[in-house]
Amino acid sequence: MRAAWVLLTALAALSAYYIYLPLPGTVSDPWKLMLLDATFRAVQQTCHLIHYLRLSHHLIVLNYLICTFDKLKSVSSEDINITDAVFDGVEVRVFEPPAKRDERLKRSVVYIHGGGWALASARTSLYNNLCRIMAESLNAVIVSVEYRLVPEVCFPEQFHDALRATKHFLQPDVLAEYSVDPSRIAISGDSAGGNLAAAVCQQLSKDEHLTIRPKLQALIYPVLQAFDFNTPSYQQNMNMPVLPRYVMINYWIDYFNGNYDLAHSLLINNHTALDVGQALSFRGRLNWTSLLPSSFKKNYKPVIQTTGEAEIIQQIPALLDVRAVPLLAENETLQLQPKTYILTCENDVLRDDGVMYAKRLEKAGVEVTLDHFDDCFHGCMIFTIWPTDFSAGIQTRNSYIKWLDENL
Repeated sequence: MRAAWVLLTALAALSAYYIYLPLPGTVSDPWKLMLLDATFRAVQQTCHLIHYLRLSHHLIVLNYLICTFDKLKSVSSEDINITDAVFDGVEVRVFEPPAKRDERLKRSVVYIHGGGWALASARTSLYNNLCRIMAESLNAVIVSVEYRLVPEVCFPEQFHDALRATKHFLQPDVLAEYSVDPSRIAISGDSAGGNLAAAVCQQLSKDEHLTIRPKLQALIYPVLQAFDFNTPSYQQNMNMPVLPRYVMINYWIDYFNGNYDLAHSLLINNHTALDVGQALSFRGRLNWTSLLPSSFKKNYKPVIQTTGEAEIIQQIPALLDVRAVPLLAENETLQLQPKTYILTCENDVLRDDGVMYAKRLEKAGVEVTLDHFDDCFHGCMIFTIWPTDFSAGIQTRNSYIKWLDENL
């Protein structure tokens, strides 16, 4: 009996050691976040073992587990008509609220989900729930894009899927089919979906043949650049759940179908060193020492290598492709962007991506709302369903929907 208690105590101590992470005192629901992160790490380690044994790609296994678990807690609604469709070869899920008396046309949001271009789905309950609530709260038609994922496809296919689906929806006859007002359409997305939304919005703004364009863009903790992995937020939050720095770098490598051996060189910015000629023209567009307020810069110093590895850009030219890294777009493109909302979280490696994009857009003359949350973390907005229900999720979701309601 005594041996059993000793074993139980040891297991409890090991579990606590695995779960516990030192978190900033401002983070909401810290123990719940630690448990979520511990679950993620355990699942990811299992998936990497399966990958190592060459049984399957770790991202395929991880996504399968996410979708399988997610099916156990699906959320439905009798008030919203949910249908699946195909827009120019791209699967989408459409959320339509019931027609109101004397109402002719509805507003609409094209939504692109996150997940590192590799995980999640428009059909999972996390995003199904978000889009359903958006449709109900805004009385709007929500089009959730089911773009193809890594490793099935890599850049630029995710971008092309999102662009094709959006352009198809913006056709006058399609909008008429869904009773959508052409002048009241937003494009939005979170994390990697925010990346795709920003890139698609830039592309649409330059399309001279397009007669209908989004009125707004709303980007939720978007990932916007792979130029500098040592911005203050990357340094400050390098080990933060749910998205530590090394995980974000690996997502980029997977998106570009690159080699994991490059991860360390990317981490120390060897790919954008001063002797890498291809990167020189972009450096001024991502100078965080001038784009970030002092409250975000704190005492962090830029990491700029004098001598780097130009061959990285030669192997992965997409690192400087604005379709993948919208923050590096030229000012002429930024001037064409619609009214913009950007949500950022203090405890997120991607915080500075969003803040810098907001600053660049403002300088280009675009009206921007930067909605920053000191106590929130990356990915929080979709975590509103038990057992992954966070006060940060409700807080950010309500603020996001409120802005859309007031501006769309």
